[in-house]
Amino acid sequence: MDELLELLQDVRDDVDFETCETLIDDGILASFDILQIISAINEAFDVEIPATSIIPKNFNSAKAMYAMIEKLLED
Repeated sequence: MDELLELLQDVRDDVDFETCETLIDDGILASFDILQIISAINEAFDVEIPATSIIPKNFNSAKAMYAMIEKLLED
């Protein structure tokens, strides 16, 4: 989780990723931010996020993103 939080801070250092759970719902992250995050996650965790996983509930919080990464690592 620490690696993910660090990665997210590199994308947007003005967002509190540790506590925010409405990153998409409240428009905190723009589509460009999501693209950067997807690319960084793919590279850092050696996973490929499929288009079907690019949905708001998977990106609303760092916790949700980490759960998605864990699921991708299991598959």
